[in-house]
Amino acid sequence: MAEGLRERKKRQTRQYISDVATGLFLERGFDAVTVAEVAEAANVSVNTVYNYFPTKEDLFLDRSQGIVERLARWVRGREEGESAAAAVLRELREEVEAVSPRLGLMDGYARFMEVIHDAPALRSRLWAIGQEILDNLEVALREETGAPDDDPLPGLIAGQINWVHQTVMSVIGREMMTGRNPDEVSREVLVLLDDMEELLSEKVLNYAVRAVE
Repeated sequence: MAEGLRERKKRQTRQYISDVATGLFLERGFDAVTVAEVAEAANVSVNTVYNYFPTKEDLFLDRSQGIVERLARWVRGREEGESAAAAVLRELREEVEAVSPRLGLMDGYARFMEVIHDAPALRSRLWAIGQEILDNLEVALREETGAPDDDPLPGLIAGQINWVHQTVMSVIGREMMTGRNPDEVSREVLVLLDDMEELLSEKVLNYAVRAVE
């Protein structure tokens, strides 16, 4: 369905406010910038900012919704004959090989991580996002396998798969903060992914294989 004019304007306004806020946060730090200052710089009211972003943290981590659904989306989109873990490993490898900014493999990411590191509220939100990723993945695994609510296996498998994703993101963030070249970090993370796959048990690697039709 084509995007209507009203929806496009709302999306553009939201993106503009986010871009202005991010610029201020990167320049001065998260705690040093108020929502009122963001509104003034974006030439909108404070209420307008809150209409688009319920919290100040949302202004900086504005793409979190796509992230919290990432692993669940990859599992639901796995190919025929592919397990949940294999799908996540494949998707991660493709992103890393592409030196994808979605994983933080980009120039300027060091400053982004520094802002988070220096702001307790952002660190707390990042932890909450990690929990949402794990919870959404467990829900997806239960739905895809038909496991009952009292079956602990989807939660255990989700924890193992999430460990891979969390480790990759942590390593990329740490290495990029030291000023490393994204291409070099990409090559190292690909080796790390191979090492982590070898550590996963066959039960994890063969869980939730999509039937071949």
